[in-house]
Amino acid sequence: MADLEDPIYRKVFLLKMLKREKGESMDDIKASLADTGMFTLEEADRLLEKLTHEGYVLGGEQLSMLGVAEAKKAEEEFTL
Repeated sequence: MADLEDPIYRKVFLLKMLKREKGESMDDIKASLADTGMFTLEEADRLLEKLTHEGYVLGGEQLSMLGVAEAKKAEEEFTL
């Protein structure tokens, strides 16, 4: 069971949303992350709900400006 309070999960999820390919659905994103073993689909659903509640994601589908900024920070952090 993943500790969804750990900021790494938020960063990876937001970065995956930022880098989503054309036509890639939110279900595709969640499944892709679950396939890595990072967390389960149920945990991905809970994390998406949390990110939406915190204002990082709008309507459970797209990044808000806050989400884009956080995802870009994560991208810089992961490329160092």
